[in-house]
Amino acid sequence: MAKPLEFTPRIPTAQEKLRSEVEDSTDALLEGLYLLRQLHEHGVLDVAGKTVRGGEGLIASLLHITGGESGTTLLRNATELGKTLAALDPREVGILGSAITTGVNEGARHVAAGKGVGLGELMGLLKDRDVQVALGALFAVLKGAGRALREANGDVPKTANQSEVGR
Repeated sequence: MAKPLEFTPRIPTAQEKLRSEVEDSTDALLEGLYLLRQLHEHGVLDVAGKTVRGGEGLIASLLHITGGESGTTLLRNATELGKTLAALDPREVGILGSAITTGVNEGARHVAAGKGVGLGELMGLLKDRDVQVALGALFAVLKGAGRALREANGDVPKTANQSEVGR
């Protein structure tokens, strides 16, 4: 009687597995190499490497990439924006962000419905508590921005009772 053949397939080596994977991923690897080459040519890999290593020479690399005076201006503006954002209370920003999102959604629904606002309806909306709160918030933002702009120009801050009318 015949005996069954015992066959144990040979386990591929690591090199054979790699070769197979490379063959299966040729297009993706070519695209990845192209991207890597572009990142290298534009200096982005250098900046990323310096960032990972702790930033040694990072600012100099960023200035070199951004090129000259415009790059310096860009970095200064980014620094000032960072300082401004750091001074904001995250809770207040969250509240305002949520209010803006809700307002944009409400506005989009209003536009989608094809609604407009007439003069009579506008006067009626001024009695709406939600509109009053929103207008109060907008005017408070404008008032604070105006005060900061006056202080930046060296104007002496006025008390709440003072007015520019009559000057």
